[in-house]
Amino acid sequence: MLEVNKNILKNIYKERPRQSKKYDFGLLVVIGGSDFYSGSPALAAMAAFKSGVDMVRIIAPKRAADIIASFSPNLAAYPLEGKWLERKHLATLISMTESAKEVARGNTAVVIGGGLGRSEETQKAILQFLEQVSVPVVIDADAIHAVGKKSEIISGKPFLITPHTYEFFVLTKREVYRLSEEERIKVVKEEAERLGTTILLKGATDIISDGKEVALNKSGTPWMTKGGCGDTLAGIAGAILARRIDSFTAGQAAAFINGKAGEIATQRFKESLTATDLIEAIPEVLHLS
Repeated sequence: MLEVNKNILKNIYKERPRQSKKYDFGLLVVIGGSDFYSGSPALAAMAAFKSGVDMVRIIAPKRAADIIASFSPNLAAYPLEGKWLERKHLATLISMTESAKEVARGNTAVVIGGGLGRSEETQKAILQFLEQVSVPVVIDADAIHAVGKKSEIISGKPFLITPHTYEFFVLTKREVYRLSEEERIKVVKEEAERLGTTILLKGATDIISDGKEVALNKSGTPWMTKGGCGDTLAGIAGAILARRIDSFTAGQAAAFINGKAGEIATQRFKESLTATDLIEAIPEVLHLS
């Protein structure tokens, strides 16, 4: 069993060649948001930028996309017609993902789920997208609820699923909240093997498994219960996947970076910590490499 530490960063954040070109270090597509929720995809995108990805394209329902675009000139947000994700948007999602894959020469990944909602229409759209997508994907938040309804679609794909304990139950129908750490490790490995994917179970100790190996990450603090700290993890993981790093390694590195950034931000803010404070601390973590 592995315990994640700063050494994992050395294999990801190497010195860049002087001849580096745009998208050599990734183009991330973030699909999220709805009429009410706009913060989640923005936080994922901002965390991805601080984690080294070259570009992020956000796809969101119109109100969310318009709000996100106003946050920062760094954020490019494409508006979908309507208040939430629908199956009529599927062709656009696939087309934009394939376009990103082509322009970035394959250095592409997707983060999906944050703020999308759990209506039947949206959940079906998520599942259809995941059935057709041809790049690595971080499946988070509401997308986990969708996959829980048809988990066989993820088998063997380069996906990383990032549940907390309740979302893990939704995904697997197995309750781990009251289990010991040793028992949790066993269950996460079993479910990753059964589902044919990589799982990052978030907790005081993050448990990452691809069904063959298990890694534990112990960075982080109790102050990271604040809303948005899971969105930052998803964005970091997406940025790393877009560098063509495998999902098991990406899960470990993202958990370490997110937790360590949370530790740095906690030293400054404690009860006042927000997800944007964590994002601002990411560069200090990357300097550890």
